[in-house]
Amino acid sequence: MGHFSSMFNGLAKSFTIRKVKSNGSGDGREAAEAMAKDAKKNEMILRSSGCVNVDGSKNFASVFSRRGEKGVNQDCCIVWEEFGCQADMAFCGIFDGHGQWGHFVAKKVRESMATSLLCNWQEALAQCSLDPDIDLESDKKHQRFNMWKHSYLKTCAVVDQELEQHRKIDSFYSGTTALTIVRQGDHIFVANVGDSRAVLATTADDGSLVQVQLTVDFKPNLPQETERILQCRGRVFCLDDEPGVHRVWQPDAESPGLAMSRAFGDYCVKNFGLISVPEVTQRHLTSEDQFVILATDGVWDVISNQEAVQIVSSTPDRAKAAKRLVQSAVHAWKRKRKGIAMDDISAICLFFHSSPQSQQVHAVSTPK
Repeated sequence: MGHFSSMFNGLAKSFTIRKVKSNGSGDGREAAEAMAKDAKKNEMILRSSGCVNVDGSKNFASVFSRRGEKGVNQDCCIVWEEFGCQADMAFCGIFDGHGQWGHFVAKKVRESMATSLLCNWQEALAQCSLDPDIDLESDKKHQRFNMWKHSYLKTCAVVDQELEQHRKIDSFYSGTTALTIVRQGDHIFVANVGDSRAVLATTADDGSLVQVQLTVDFKPNLPQETERILQCRGRVFCLDDEPGVHRVWQPDAESPGLAMSRAFGDYCVKNFGLISVPEVTQRHLTSEDQFVILATDGVWDVISNQEAVQIVSSTPDRAKAAKRLVQSAVHAWKRKRKGIAMDDISAICLFFHSSPQSQQVHAVSTPK
């Protein structure tokens, strides 16, 4: 059983955190939330600008977020090392809220996504172990991806439903994107809802670092997205003063004008083509793969994929990699988009290999 045996051991360990018997998905969710609290207490969860490097882990995460010029910062992030008490797992997520309540929506989805995903993945793992028709060892890669994809699809559906029913957050005209990854050993699983982007840095044959875009920016003018929206009676067009910026509109109203085709919340257009279904992909990591960047569109609107890889790779101190990328984007906004209010800008840089100078766990909070 090898790898899967270690996962079951970690699964058993995770449930020892709670001293109650799990009788269903409700208890499973409570157990996942208890694990989150335990991880936070042990400084394995970071929800602010700073860095996380658990002693002995192969991961090093650098996080930074800066408020733009449109009001409160509606971006938020999370890094969770040893996700679900699994020594070889890490969870990273970046969320870009929009609308009047966007910052509340983004934070709510951030909190719900990780624990719900963990609960659903543990249930999927347990179900696979009990299914006599599934041989986990015969096709590890396929079964592992299917478990994560199923878990992500279920999680996003549940999170969006819970958000709609939330009594204290009005998400009818507000929402958030969500880009998350799980690193599990030598694999990463990516789930994207919206227009944030994940970019991998890998070493080419000539020794140079090159970018590999791992996600699609779900903009309304993508053919498959436009087709779905139009079939649901939604509209897609640009405003006269924003040529090239395609937005989603209700059939008979000049609202909400969303610049993305997938998001949590925004129930005013959920019946008109907007969806919260993630695109889930995977990548097998090799020694050539160095790090992955997760960033909101505040970065990608002014910085190219290759520029981002160069900025991060040339930063001597890994702990400052995300901050330097964000600062570079700020300068690029001032040069390239004069007269346009700067967006919130956030980034996570997850390094896959230990650096020569390893640091202990620390989470440094930085004003946004």
